[in-house]
Amino acid sequence: MDGNGRWARRRNLPRTAGHTEGEENLAAVVRLAVKREIGWLTVFGFSTENWVRPRLEVRHILGLHKKLFGRVAELNELNVRVQWIGRPFDSPEARTPGYVQKAIIKAINDTAANTGMVLTVAFDYGSRAEIVHAAEAAVAGGCTRVTVEDLDKGMYLAELPPVDVVVRTSGERRISNFLLWQSAGARVYFTEQTWPDFGAPELDAAIAVARQ
Repeated sequence: MDGNGRWARRRNLPRTAGHTEGEENLAAVVRLAVKREIGWLTVFGFSTENWVRPRLEVRHILGLHKKLFGRVAELNELNVRVQWIGRPFDSPEARTPGYVQKAIIKAINDTAANTGMVLTVAFDYGSRAEIVHAAEAAVAGGCTRVTVEDLDKGMYLAELPPVDVVVRTSGERRISNFLLWQSAGARVYFTEQTWPDFGAPELDAAIAVARQ
């Protein structure tokens, strides 16, 4: 979900205003995705690399994620089930604060019975770290020769299906450290729109790319 900062800069607003607008737009995109009967939507909220951002910006983003995971009533109304993907909370490298952990766990539990779209939020997530985690789990399980199947089983969320289409907003023309394992063979949809401006036309275009 790129371009929050650029959206704010173009309006002479602080970067935090862009992140706030981006969080609000995520709720709007979730509603659009549900109407289009999308089964799985995975969003990159905060990466393992994002911790180096200015402290005030990070603090603001953390607060927004707590708010995001707190939208349980609306998610239940939409029949959306929430998942989270990232470095396990008990991992020595994990940096997700306790109050965000609690919000994540509560959202997962409170939407567990929903049968509609699965919304997976990647927080404190990095695909390289995930692949290393899967390899370590395979070795710890006694594997002497790690296979593709072993790595599949060791991903943070083994139930996550292969990615159909990767969406890159804000004119980005690169692959980020996001679901690299799951995105093998996926199509990529590029749009110049920043994430806060991403709406129905862009979502429909991305769906069309996935169906090509």
